[in-house]
Amino acid sequence: MSVTGQDLGAPTLEQVAALAGVSRATVSRVVNGSPKVLPDTVAAVNRAIVELGYVPNRAARALVTRRTDSVALVVPEPDSRVFSDPFFAGILRGVSMKLAPTSSQLVLLIQPAAGDDQRLLRYLRGGHVDGAIIVSHHGRDNVLQELAQLPLPIVFSARPLGVEVPVASVDVDNVAGARTAVEYLLSLGRRRIGTVTGPLDMTAGLDRLTGFKEVLAEAGLPADAIGYGDFTADGGEVAALQLFEDHPELDGLFVASDLMATAALRVLSQRGRRVPEDVAVVGFDDSVLATTTTPRLTTIRQPVEQLGARMAELVLAKIGGADLTSPEIFDTELIIRGSA
Repeated sequence: MSVTGQDLGAPTLEQVAALAGVSRATVSRVVNGSPKVLPDTVAAVNRAIVELGYVPNRAARALVTRRTDSVALVVPEPDSRVFSDPFFAGILRGVSMKLAPTSSQLVLLIQPAAGDDQRLLRYLRGGHVDGAIIVSHHGRDNVLQELAQLPLPIVFSARPLGVEVPVASVDVDNVAGARTAVEYLLSLGRRRIGTVTGPLDMTAGLDRLTGFKEVLAEAGLPADAIGYGDFTADGGEVAALQLFEDHPELDGLFVASDLMATAALRVLSQRGRRVPEDVAVVGFDDSVLATTTTPRLTTIRQPVEQLGARMAELVLAKIGGADLTSPEIFDTELIIRGSA
């Protein structure tokens, strides 16, 4: 009886072995990535797999390798934010790009039900994934310290607030990016500059506010015009409304995300303030939104897809046994358009 890809039913391990002229055990070792197989044998088995269209049984393979071939992307945010903020789409593209050529599939885990952090921990402890990437985490998340101490390869998207153990993380220099934005506003002759912050229980929110304050302090100017946002359009709108109600004299504005900056531009338009003639505005991200506003948004570019890709590279390296517990910091860049 011949063994071909035309036989009825899904191809089996035995059929691959017969076509390749090796034992079933040898095929199993090749499928599971064993280094104890000669290159010519590996090539013969792989040719048979391709010819037959054989797909390894993931469950059986996991029993042998103790791997699930899955990586979790954990985003402790509501789904409404995850699917509306271009930042998360960029991170997802970067992670997916690096995982695509590998055997690892991506599992997306968003904010659990209120008070149900333990459900996430049980899932990650339960052997369902080989590693995890934690994005957009807040200092209020009680689960952060426990996540950092899990016996699971984990990479964070920024240094997690309140975590005392060394962890692998990938981020941009948020302080430097904010400094660049405010220094640029000063270079335009603006002297009464305000900001709309991100959430201050997140590294990005705190660091961008720090950069804002540092530059104004060095220039001998007040840094009291602060609206407290949350990286959402609605939060940015509320913060900008209050900010310009309290400080109508502002002639410059640094907004800690492009999404909030789009809301701030609407607020200024509603108040009859021209951009950039009356108020120059600089955002942060250089997301797709920056090219859709009127005027187009001057902003600080962070390489979001590159951040996602690097986090994926690091978690794969950690899954492979690498001991990585240091932060990696990427540079930002000022992108000048029409708003400042």
